[in-house]
Amino acid sequence: MKRAKSDPPNSRRFRLSHFLFGIGVLYLLFVSCKFPQFLRIVSTLSGDESEDRLEGAAVGDSEDSDLSKSFVSSVYKDAFHRRLEDNRDQGAPLRPNTEPRKEEERFPESPKQIPPRYGRITGKIMREYKRTNDLSVLERMADEAWILGLKAWKDVDKVDEKGSIKNSILDGKPESCPSWVSMNGDELIKGDNLMFLPCGLAAGSSITVVGTPHYAHKEYVPQLAKTKRGGGLVSVSQFMVELQGLKSVDGEDPPKILHLNPRIRGDWSKQPVIEHNTCYRMHWGTSQRCDGLPSGDEEEMLVDGYKRCEKWMRNDIIDSKESKTTSWFKRFIGREQKPEMTWPFPLVEGRMFVLTLRAGVDGYHINIGGRHVTSFPYRTGFTLEDATGLAIKGDVDVHSIYATSLPTSHPSFSPQRVLEMSETWKARPLPKHPIKLFIGVLSASNHFAERMAVRKTWMQSAAIKSSDVVARFFVALNPRTEVNAVLKKEAAYFGDIVILPFMDRYELVVLKTVSISEFGIQNVTAAYVMKCDDDTFIRVDTVLREIEKVPQEKSLYMGNLNLRHRPLRNGKWAVTYEEWAEEVYPPYANGPAYVISSDIVTFILSQHKDRKLKLFKMEDVSMGMWVERYNNTMAAVQYSHNWKFCQYGCMEGYFTAHYQSPRQMICLWDKLSRGRARCCNFR
Repeated sequence: MKRAKSDPPNSRRFRLSHFLFGIGVLYLLFVSCKFPQFLRIVSTLSGDESEDRLEGAAVGDSEDSDLSKSFVSSVYKDAFHRRLEDNRDQGAPLRPNTEPRKEEERFPESPKQIPPRYGRITGKIMREYKRTNDLSVLERMADEAWILGLKAWKDVDKVDEKGSIKNSILDGKPESCPSWVSMNGDELIKGDNLMFLPCGLAAGSSITVVGTPHYAHKEYVPQLAKTKRGGGLVSVSQFMVELQGLKSVDGEDPPKILHLNPRIRGDWSKQPVIEHNTCYRMHWGTSQRCDGLPSGDEEEMLVDGYKRCEKWMRNDIIDSKESKTTSWFKRFIGREQKPEMTWPFPLVEGRMFVLTLRAGVDGYHINIGGRHVTSFPYRTGFTLEDATGLAIKGDVDVHSIYATSLPTSHPSFSPQRVLEMSETWKARPLPKHPIKLFIGVLSASNHFAERMAVRKTWMQSAAIKSSDVVARFFVALNPRTEVNAVLKKEAAYFGDIVILPFMDRYELVVLKTVSISEFGIQNVTAAYVMKCDDDTFIRVDTVLREIEKVPQEKSLYMGNLNLRHRPLRNGKWAVTYEEWAEEVYPPYANGPAYVISSDIVTFILSQHKDRKLKLFKMEDVSMGMWVERYNNTMAAVQYSHNWKFCQYGCMEGYFTAHYQSPRQMICLWDKLSRGRARCCNFR
């Protein structure tokens, strides 16, 4: 019988389907069995050695880099470079394939789980730990900071044995500073793009920068890639000129007293822009943008009589020209015509410029090419004498820098001129009886002026003087031995400082919080423990009245609470899914000031002792995690929220005010002593 024409194709399709099915089975076996190993091999071959670098960072290397290098380079070591999108999408963590872990999985109590490494950080338990290679990044930081801190403390003991150090920071003599400083481009590069201004600036000081902007380069912007315009690539040419203050804590950027950011190309407006801003403790203020449109002539918009923004030609605005008839008619009737000169944007790619930054009475003035371009008023809490570093970064070749008319002395550099060694400011001995509230104040080692301002203001409250409330500073060590030596003398004289023997880092503030909790229970017997910063002003009596509104038998967590706050997954301060797997944080109070009851403190310490306490790099979020765990496992917590625990600055009727300079602290105390709880928002 003759075979149908369709048979061969059917048989071929049959064999092809079997072949594809076999390939699919093999693929599934490969994915289920070998794919994780395959990914590890690829990661190794691609040179991803981030973990190896962390594990292999020798403590000896850290000692050499942190303890033996010059103070200038250690103070101003800042690799921050603001790109077009402020690095918001760089290093963003990938979302895990699995669902976020449940509560019991986030806080495992199985003996197989490796617990956190640190118990009482004041000494005893930490010295018992054996160093292993299975530490988390935060634990490795703590381990290194602990060893560096022990070495730094031994150096302080050597200073005591040798006697006084011949250094102005100890003997209180004002430093003599040059009236001018200069640097060429090569010297700037060798100094990590930073120039040291020994005694800061003063009114009349000026800084002249000679440089050449780079030609624009392509940068990838993920947000634009989503719109499929240009593949996400943008042509960028910009640079930054920053006046910086002293960096107090390793891991925290120094305050930016002035951030000047000329953007020749690459701004979102597609126009050349000059942006000004300030940044204090990594919190940016509101930017001032000059985009070629002149600012107003109103008195409040002028800075020392200069406009904040001058006019320059823009390619999207065409000046309307008068017709010949109109121009002739105006001349005929005798109407005066004022010629108007409009200049192009003063910075051009590949063309040399001369930029002069001058400190006036009310603000900074920027001239480029001999013409005034923009002015920026001084902001609250930032002083010229604190501008001890000049950083220039970005798409620019610097040829030379000249700083002139500089102050020749800086009294506040000497702690002995800040610290008033008077019996009036000494702390009272710790009381033997139970107290109502213990206040732990986080402070950096070189914040002598901030601590002195606190001693002279809210630490003189009636409740503290009567020992119903006790306050102490909690300070870690500084890479500079002289600073630690003065800190030790300060602590011995005033009796209000708890020195923590590890090297200070921003990521390790959570260890200070644990120390405050420990002190509030074990060194004193406090019904409530309050944590605050050394730039926080506290109305102690008002906070006590707020606490008394809550029944004593209730567990309390009080402050300016954040509800359903989402972790940042992108940018410099990104939180990975390994660090925090949930989409939102638990409710937590902002770090400048919050209160917890003693039963919560006792729970935290017991968890820490049993090595079950989860440590997170943001201490205020860590406290929210611990309180939530207590709320879920032990007893119901009363969350008490009030905006008057101010997160940013001050508000009328405040309970606490944040970001207050020493001068503002004195002003607030003076007003409070007169019965008026009003803010001091002066420059």
